[in-house]
Amino acid sequence: MTDPETRSWILTLVCADRVGIVAAVSNLLADRGGFITDSQQYADRDAGLFFMRVAFAATDERIASGDALRVAFAEVGALFDMDWTLTEASHRPRMLIAVSKGSHCLADLLHRWQTGTLPIDIMGVVSNHPDMRRITEWNGIPYHELPANGDKAQQEAALLDIFERSRSDYLILARYMQVLSEGLVERLAGRCVNIHHSFLPGFKGARPYHRAHARGVKLIGATAHFVTADLDEGPIIEQAVERVDHRATADDMARIGRDIEAQVLARAVRWIADRRVLLNGGKTVVFH
Repeated sequence: MTDPETRSWILTLVCADRVGIVAAVSNLLADRGGFITDSQQYADRDAGLFFMRVAFAATDERIASGDALRVAFAEVGALFDMDWTLTEASHRPRMLIAVSKGSHCLADLLHRWQTGTLPIDIMGVVSNHPDMRRITEWNGIPYHELPANGDKAQQEAALLDIFERSRSDYLILARYMQVLSEGLVERLAGRCVNIHHSFLPGFKGARPYHRAHARGVKLIGATAHFVTADLDEGPIIEQAVERVDHRATADDMARIGRDIEAQVLARAVRWIADRRVLLNGGKTVVFH
């Protein structure tokens, strides 16, 4: 049993796969009073990599502080050449949200945040249109309107400045209908998440649901992924689909699609906030 006042931590790590990693981590925590509450690991045999997420409570004052914990783990991390992070479980990642005119993903994230079911701090909303100002400011969040005005470099420089000044950890593209430049994508590698419908690349451009309806599409879905220079092809975090039939109109399909997009993006953001998502080259490891 652990004391309710005990500080809890989450350790994530990636390293070359070899014998003894789990034992080294668990023995270190056991020796120092770390009470493991959840542990998941995965060995990617093809890539030769090992991934691990451990949630634990610090029951011993020797590791009650972050500094003491990091010192204690540094030796194990060095021994296995680990890329590791240690974060207090109560830590809330700082996220900047970008949106254009569609409200469904933004409104869903704001609702979950307001009701305390999404453990993040929303540092602001950036948009190339004025449409989402009212709902954003009603929630007490700063709204930054950055019209494109034909100068993409200037617009992105302003966005990056807001991201850095707000000390945001992630940029969430909640139906932000702008293609980010390769330079900005590189600056935010592993820290930028997008959501898109499942009709790409088959139905690019305007009115995708109407064109999908004309083709008799039977599955509607959405994908949340990290953003890379390859448009809508970054490492996938979450996906979902819903079946439709001949009775569904184009408007029905668009409504269903919006619901799926909001749900999938919210799951991806939640899992990132819980430190459950680890990059693995062109894909991800997600510890549910």
